[in-house]
Amino acid sequence: MATIKLEGVDLFFRGRLEGLLREHTLTARADTVADLVIADISTVDAAAVVAAYPGLPVLGYGNHTDTEGLRRAHRAGFAQVIVKSALVERAPTLVARLLGSLEYNS
Repeated sequence: MATIKLEGVDLFFRGRLEGLLREHTLTARADTVADLVIADISTVDAAAVVAAYPGLPVLGYGNHTDTEGLRRAHRAGFAQVIVKSALVERAPTLVARLLGSLEYNS
């Protein structure tokens, strides 16, 4: 089980993620030590998120029409950038892969 920090995620989508990622703890609390960050690229400054969590993988999602936002998050150093609908379809797999990458990079 991992602790996942949510950045810019609205309450409705947070509930959706909690249902998809039941085995993990999801939080938006600033004082939480996390293993992974999930960020809504339409509501956050991508570079600031990466700077705030050095060494942590950041999974960014956004609207499929926001191609520049998706590119900006990728350039900022997000570990994975994906459209929101694909995150809903593959959240457990993506999170497991990103968390697994910590074991190989530590």
